[in-house]
Amino acid sequence: MKVDVFNMEGQKVKQVELPAAIFEAPINVDLMHQAFLRQMANARLGTHDTKVRGEVAGGGRKPWKQKGTGRARQGSTRAAHWVGGGRIHTPHPRKYTQRMPLKMRRAALRSALSAKAAAAGLVIVDELFLPEPKTRLMAKALKSLTGDAKSLVLIPEKSAAYDMVVRATNNIEGTKVLMAAYLNIRDLLGYDKIVMPMQVIDVLTAHLG
Repeated sequence: MKVDVFNMEGQKVKQVELPAAIFEAPINVDLMHQAFLRQMANARLGTHDTKVRGEVAGGGRKPWKQKGTGRARQGSTRAAHWVGGGRIHTPHPRKYTQRMPLKMRRAALRSALSAKAAAAGLVIVDELFLPEPKTRLMAKALKSLTGDAKSLVLIPEKSAAYDMVVRATNNIEGTKVLMAAYLNIRDLLGYDKIVMPMQVIDVLTAHLG
């Protein structure tokens, strides 16, 4: 698949051939959905907790004697049907972690990247560079490249030059900067456009190829 390559002003400078193994892979919606659910589940803390009748303070004595009062027998004021009593069938701490083989996770990423490429959601730039870490400069560049679309900006590595890109993008709403090695299914599906310099293609090839 050949795609256009742009400069930071949004002008087409050349074309590049994308690796077919990554950007023309079979699009498996079920696999992407499974990978997305796994990531969302693994992000849950699972620290929710409620008290059962044995954990609620008080209620140690029998509220009234067993017989002779005309009222229903009660053993504790901390039973679930009493106000201030314990709770039943309510959440307790647990792990939501889901396992997924590495090959399946990488296949889901290739599928998502292929779907983005097929929908013209990839924006390749020849060089992602800012002379200074100014939000207005990055906002102007993204406006030229993607319009008003929500954008995920991929960088190949940490460096002083890319640090300026990160700092300039932090305050732009609907935009996120992510290292290519940390690419995940949630971010891929959560943004309309994926902006990447040409060096990112090599990183993705090494990571997913």
